[in-house]
Amino acid sequence: MSTPFRSIVPSDLKPADWHPFMVGAVAPRPVAFVSTQAADGSVNLSPYSFFNCFGSNPPILAFSPANRVRDNSQKHTLQNVREVPECVIHICDYAMVEQMSLASTEYERGINEFVKAGFTQVPSQQVRPPRVLEAPAAFECVVEQVIELGQNNGAGNLVLCRVVLAHFRQDIILPSGVGIDPQKLDAIARLGGDWYTRASGSSLFEVPKPNRHLGIGIDQLPEHMRTSDLLTGNNLGRLANIEAQSIPSAEEVEAFRQEPLVSYTLNKFRDEPQQQRQELMLLGKKLLEEGRLLEAWKVLLLAA
Repeated sequence: MSTPFRSIVPSDLKPADWHPFMVGAVAPRPVAFVSTQAADGSVNLSPYSFFNCFGSNPPILAFSPANRVRDNSQKHTLQNVREVPECVIHICDYAMVEQMSLASTEYERGINEFVKAGFTQVPSQQVRPPRVLEAPAAFECVVEQVIELGQNNGAGNLVLCRVVLAHFRQDIILPSGVGIDPQKLDAIARLGGDWYTRASGSSLFEVPKPNRHLGIGIDQLPEHMRTSDLLTGNNLGRLANIEAQSIPSAEEVEAFRQEPLVSYTLNKFRDEPQQQRQELMLLGKKLLEEGRLLEAWKVLLLAA
């Protein structure tokens, strides 16, 4: 029996009731820790999880300081970028998440959250708002456009930003000198309610990009793999991300019978074909989840 679903028309709920569903399901979301400056020179610093990058040439970042759900008032950040169309977007790591959260407190306009949250305020080089020294990455930006997405409580205001200068803490850069080490970055991301997640340690995993070659697709997998109750959708996706010419030949599969663990399984369950097949499928699944794709293919083909 399939799992039941609850279907919701957003307009049927009050904004405050719909909001937790949306931000709870669209997760995790990266967090933009944004510094801005008002026309009078006062500084604001606040986090926004309606945020992402939208192109690298030109380098465009966008975040959305949504109207407050409770009273439809506008955030100080939005007011500031309309007065001074510049900002610095910082990426936060785990070491600063509590201070970052503190900066989201709704202080009066003109109160400096750098001071309230205990961050070091340093001058930017290309824009007027200062940057947070403790942030592992910071993007100095000019605001290209502010797009109002609605007038109601919770409506977004899309702030399109073009990066003019970026700062990356040296220790997060890969040894090659190109790119960022996700373990060293230790970035945080937002979920619903009071929940966050930490993008490091065992929560990180790699998935080979399929556009590096032409995978055969799940529809071309042997039927006993495609219809197996033991293999998950992730398992099938990894098996199917292989070029046809890389699938082990019959000779290679036959030779793999001599591998100790395979030979043991074949011999132990020689008189129990159904159990033998299941054990081979489980072994193939284990090899697959260890990243040993070709060996997994050989074992799973033996289970046919």
